[in-house]
Amino acid sequence: MQAETTAQAMKGSIRPKKRSKLAYVVNELKRNKHYYLLMSPYMIIFFLFTVIPVVFSLGLSFFYFNMLEFPRFVGWQNYSRLFLNDDVFMIALKNTFMFAVITGPVSYIACFLFAWIINELSPKVRAFMTLIFYAPAISGNVFFIWLIVFSGDSYGYLNGFLMKIGFILEPIQWLLDEKYILTIVMIVQLWLSLGTSFLAFIAGLQTIDRTLVEAGAVDGIKNRWQELWFITLPSMRPQLLFGAVMQITGSFAVADISIALAGFPSVNYAAHTVVTHLMDYGTIRFEMGYASAIATVLFGLMIGTNMLTQKMLRKIGE
Repeated sequence: MQAETTAQAMKGSIRPKKRSKLAYVVNELKRNKHYYLLMSPYMIIFFLFTVIPVVFSLGLSFFYFNMLEFPRFVGWQNYSRLFLNDDVFMIALKNTFMFAVITGPVSYIACFLFAWIINELSPKVRAFMTLIFYAPAISGNVFFIWLIVFSGDSYGYLNGFLMKIGFILEPIQWLLDEKYILTIVMIVQLWLSLGTSFLAFIAGLQTIDRTLVEAGAVDGIKNRWQELWFITLPSMRPQLLFGAVMQITGSFAVADISIALAGFPSVNYAAHTVVTHLMDYGTIRFEMGYASAIATVLFGLMIGTNMLTQKMLRKIGE
């Protein structure tokens, strides 16, 4: 009898807790209903045009679908073809990794350094320099400037300069020689990447609490580098994470620059990337199942890189 009474008492003590937790959630939803209402348009659009297409693409990657016939389930055949039989994809994957490893970190560090330096200037000069650095990102298709610079005749700026100083005797076909194509595309990508991340870093530097700097000086911070590591960077973690996501996405999603400079396809696929490979099968050959497999692999690479970056950013200031 005593054991039954104890068990009933325990059940009675547990039920109110469950009810109270559910009631707490309901109360929080009611209390914050205005915020959820304001967020609902964005969340609906995000769910309809981002979440559902990603899930649909993941499922479609296991089918053969050519836009004319009904989808036919093929299992892992698209992925085995992608990694075992598609030599062009392996070239594209190598080029994409080179873009991500070189242009991603370099542009990320450059964005922060330029933002850090410009933030020390007077407000008017800072506003002007911010516009100068952000201009390439908002000027649209500016590839024609680089087409003139790397033109393969003697009227190209680079060929004309090198011939004038006697470094070369005849023009070099910069955009038709596979030795130079990938490097040129990387240079242009770096030039265009000083955009959104740069603005985010400028905004983050502007919001740092100056009292933290004064407190750090009292606690023993002796120079600007210690101030940067222990105060500035930890205070900018949200902006640093946002900038990292933007740079990773930009470096993995290179396509327009490659097509504008090197053509589609480029010579011996020298500037071929995963996104241009995806465009080839998705918009030209209409092999939508295979294109979905390429998109799924690219999505997985971006997610994995973003998770690794977040772990690295958490160590800042430790």
